[in-house]
Amino acid sequence: MIATFFLLALLQIKVPDAAQFVGAPKGTPLSGPQLEQQTMVISHELRCPVCQGLAIGDSPSIMASNMKAQVRELLERGYTEEQILSYFEKSYGQFVLLKPKFQGVNALVWILPIAVLAIGFVLVVSKAKKLEVEPVHAAAEEEPADDPYLARVREMVEKP
Repeated sequence: MIATFFLLALLQIKVPDAAQFVGAPKGTPLSGPQLEQQTMVISHELRCPVCQGLAIGDSPSIMASNMKAQVRELLERGYTEEQILSYFEKSYGQFVLLKPKFQGVNALVWILPIAVLAIGFVLVVSKAKKLEVEPVHAAAEEEPADDPYLARVREMVEKP
């Protein structure tokens, strides 16, 4: 009884049409082996929201199967790969893309470690160059002759 209720509830929930997010289809409708091949290509570019480490093409979850079926349906209707990826990005956020776009925070995540390594390299090289320069020795051998205390110590040391 409860399972039937949930099944009916699921059937009544309609997924928003892709045209609301990305506009009308810009490609040609696919079918046959070309449809299956393109479905697999796009399925390996989308992350499963349940598994999070797998593409929807590799994930055994029901959610991934539903998303893969949705990709197939969109390809059958003539949506391009870019439109489909944009549709899923707008639906689930940029996290759903296995290859995120190089903009905003994602760009910072890539640039910041490289910048820190470059700054560290520059600091190490500059410190190494400072170590290469021979230190200037203070004139420790030259002692002031007019120091009365030093003269008195010398007198005491030299007398046996």
